Amino acid sequence: MHPHLHTKDNRGCEEVMAALDECHAQGFLHKLFGNCNSIKNEVNKCLRAERLERTARNREEAKKKREKTLAMWREIDEAEKEANG
Repeated sequence: MHPHLHTKDNRGCEEVMAALDECHAQGFLHKLFGNCNSIKNEVNKCLRAERLERTARNREEAKKKREKTLAMWREIDEAEKEANG
């Protein structure tokens, strides 16, 4: 199974997803005999690549946020130490 196909996160896979939709539109028997399997595999590969790219991007953003938060806490700790003597 795959997630909802036509979302903002999957813009890079539009062409392959459209081909899968066209294949599925050819009818039940066409799908039943596996005529859409190769296209579905291509969709899965594309979605995986999109997800991995998105995950890497999110990880980098989280690291930057974490560093910023730690820097703020260091500043607060230093200010408290100076205030307390």
